[in-house]
Amino acid sequence: MTTRPAGGRSIDEVLAAARARLRRLDPHEVYRAQREGAALVDIRPAVQRAAHGLIPGALAIERNVLEWRFDPASDARLPIADRYDLPVIVFCQEGYTSSLAAAALQDLGLHRATDLAGGIAAWRRAGLPTIAGGIPA
Repeated sequence: MTTRPAGGRSIDEVLAAARARLRRLDPHEVYRAQREGAALVDIRPAVQRAAHGLIPGALAIERNVLEWRFDPASDARLPIADRYDLPVIVFCQEGYTSSLAAAALQDLGLHRATDLAGGIAAWRRAGLPTIAGGIPA
């Protein structure tokens, strides 16, 4: 079937809808927010973290478990995810998947969730600190 079903949207439409709900942050805004206590969350797969480095202090929570780790009502949540007003900033490699992930966190009630515009690639271009990612297990 090549005709989109009623109600179906392209990934570009889904991404635009997600981003319309976010106040995306540039690398310097994220750097400041992290220093002020925001949870910075790296949702990239281990192979990307190894290849492109890490942001110091960021939590590595792969995308497939993100909602369970940050839902305050989840038995699988992280200890820091104990409230709905937690500022969470998600990032990926280029800033696409992170927008979808941040919108998903907002759907859980984490109204301060957002993402790093441009991902770690923008962070690196801004000259902000990174560390080597190591070898994935």
